[in-house]
Amino acid sequence: MNKKLDSFFKISERGSTIKTEIIAGLTTFFAMAYIVVVNPNQIVGFNFGGDFDTIWNAVYVASILVAVIGTLLYAFYAKMPFAQACGMGLNSFFFVACVLPSILRGDSPIEGYREGLCIILLSGVIFLVLSVTGARTYIAKALPDCLKKAIPAGIGLFIAFIGFKNVGIIQANQYTFVQFFDFHGIISAVGMNLGEMTAAGLSRGVIESYTSFFNYDFARVATSMDAWRLIAPVVIAVLGLFAIAVLDSKKVKGSVILTIAGATVVYYLATWQLPSFDLGKVGQTFVDFGKEGLFGAFKGFGVFAGGITAVINAIVLTITFCLVDMFDTIGTLYGTAAQADMLDENGDPLEIEKDMQCDSIATVTGGLLGTSTCTTFVESAAGVAAGGRTGLSSLVTAACFFLCLFLSPVAAIVPSCATAPALMYVGVLMLKNFGKVDMSDITAAVPAFLALIMMPLTYSISNGIAIGAIAYVLIALCTGKYTKRDIVVTGIAVLFTLRFFLVSM
Repeated sequence: MNKKLDSFFKISERGSTIKTEIIAGLTTFFAMAYIVVVNPNQIVGFNFGGDFDTIWNAVYVASILVAVIGTLLYAFYAKMPFAQACGMGLNSFFFVACVLPSILRGDSPIEGYREGLCIILLSGVIFLVLSVTGARTYIAKALPDCLKKAIPAGIGLFIAFIGFKNVGIIQANQYTFVQFFDFHGIISAVGMNLGEMTAAGLSRGVIESYTSFFNYDFARVATSMDAWRLIAPVVIAVLGLFAIAVLDSKKVKGSVILTIAGATVVYYLATWQLPSFDLGKVGQTFVDFGKEGLFGAFKGFGVFAGGITAVINAIVLTITFCLVDMFDTIGTLYGTAAQADMLDENGDPLEIEKDMQCDSIATVTGGLLGTSTCTTFVESAAGVAAGGRTGLSSLVTAACFFLCLFLSPVAAIVPSCATAPALMYVGVLMLKNFGKVDMSDITAAVPAFLALIMMPLTYSISNGIAIGAIAYVLIALCTGKYTKRDIVVTGIAVLFTLRFFLVSM
């Protein structure tokens, strides 16, 4: 059996082992498991009750099924250590662009949900055509060398920022935009009400950011234990990052997953809490999925009703979903493949055509099953950092997602402070790619820098690629270095420029 696995997935050929692949698959799952609950929350815009609950249940099941199908495609077709799930950012855009308008015009949110699924399905079909014809692969390979090297580093910063943000190490601040976790403010707030906290110098913006990060009612931090339960995740996450670094420097196999497991145990012990299980709603989620999610896209062609304005709006939305998913995927593939040392002699990911096809099929599947755009997940880099090099790790990740269909609380057991260190550490590893950029050539340095910095600052991989591409084209034109090879990146720059002006995200 082991020999068959090794032969099918080329485990030994890629310098890995079955044990390492299993650990990597678990690591990827725990790093991205949050999407199971977060995606339906984003689709309904954190509105609950009535039709919103119906949508939430349908999206919950669809999100898991799409993650399973998309990740299995990577496991058995591309045989790469990547995982797929519904993309963050695109799910929020789905609510704003599709569900919210139906609410504002007085219709049921289900109408907007169906119309959004129709657009997702259409964009998925376009993805698939571009992938099968090789157009997506051609576009990816035509990116300038400076952007190919900057994209993985930018994704590393983006992943690290997600880790810092998820656990609250970095918080919003109304004056400086962001700030480090305010230990003193939390400790000082013990026993104070909201007015007393404000008078003591803890700004309302900071208080609200704490509420957002920790889902905690800050009208009162009654006891020292309340304060500690807010501080503990930050402390555990920072120590977790140090633990991964130490274990990895000692060549301990599975340093990432060991840290995730250890941090989870420490969290519950330190905060004196028990993980909760609520299996009561599992049955209803399947009912609502069958009623509204499955093939709901075919009930949403009303998105084209209402004249030329409605048609143009639907076309713009479809193109927008296409652009964002295409370049999110391209960026993620280059970043994770670079981290895994799985690039060809031209600096392009191995099996890139199959990778693109996997992503496209998953997006079509998402539209059919009832959820927003499925894309290759940037957190796959966590599994790669744990040693994943083959489709076996993707198979393990898919199996874990499948279990979530019936044990929805499983994913929620692992707290953010346990997975955040893995994301931060991936940022450390991926940043080294930027050292390959020729910083002595300013025409390459500026686009590379913009691609690097704009990913975390705009919270979007595709925005970073877009701004880097626009800068590259403008500088190449002005310096006389523009060549025929740059026609493709020019097209990318033009399309994204139009998107920036025509669509808000």
